[in-house]
Order: sequence, then structure tokens, then C-alpha cells
Amino acid sequence: MSNTMGSDPTPSSQRLEDDQSIGGLLKQLGREIPSLFTKELALLKAEAKDSVRATKAGIAAVSAGGAVMMAGLVILLLAAVYLLSEVMVPWLAAAIVGIAAMVIGMMMVKAGQKKFDADSLKPQHTLDSLQKDKNAIGGRMS
Repeated sequence: MSNTMGSDPTPSSQRLEDDQSIGGLLKQLGREIPSLFTKELALLKAEAKDSVRATKAGIAAVSAGGAVMMAGLVILLLAAVYLLSEVMVPWLAAAIVGIAAMVIGMMMVKAGQKKFDADSLKPQHTLDSLQKDKNAIGGRMS
């Protein structure tokens, strides 16, 4: 008789075990959610640091390269002025080269501004991870 009772739980004791396991799962979920958000925050911080570090390195490289290119551009523009001054008045040659350089520079600035949109600054990995966590928690709670 004890053999039968030990292997075959009554319906009320089964319900009690289910309630305890659901309650235990909810308690565990309550303990793990803060840990999950802490880890997500750490991911966000790491991603932001990497983004800032990469941006700083990029700015330094672009600045140094830009300074060298600017010196070369000034020499090339001066050469263009000298060349045009062979066929026209020097002041007109300088004005033509200056205007052409300004128009090309304006086009380059406009093209560069398009690369600084707000979407490129979003911490996309963290946002994706948070969305997965939200979906997972929502799936367990329903």
C-alpha cells in the first residue's frame, strides 16, 4: 500500500507541487530580471565606449590626413592659378580657381553631412538584445 502511495501522488498533492514550481519560477524570474538588466546596461556601456573609442581614432586620422591634404591642395590650387595666369589676367585666374575650389568643397561637405545621421549613433546590439529579452519575458509571463 505504501508502494502505491509513494509512486502515485494524489491530485491535490500534484496541484501543490505545480503551484510551488510556478511560484519558484516566478521568484527565480524576479531575482534574475535585475541581473539581466545589469548585464544589458554593462553591454550598453561597453558598446558606447567602443563607439566613442572608434570615433576618436577616426577623428584623429581624418584630422591628420586632412591637414596634409590641405597643404597639398593649396599648392595645387596655386599651380592652377599660375597656369591660368598664362592665358588671362592673374586676378581673374585666382578668382576662377578659388570659386571652383569652394564649389567642390561645398559638395564634399554636403556629402559628408549625410554620413552623420542619428541611426549610426544608436547602440544597435543593445537595442536588439533588449528586444529579445522583452519578447522572452513576455512569452514566459503569458
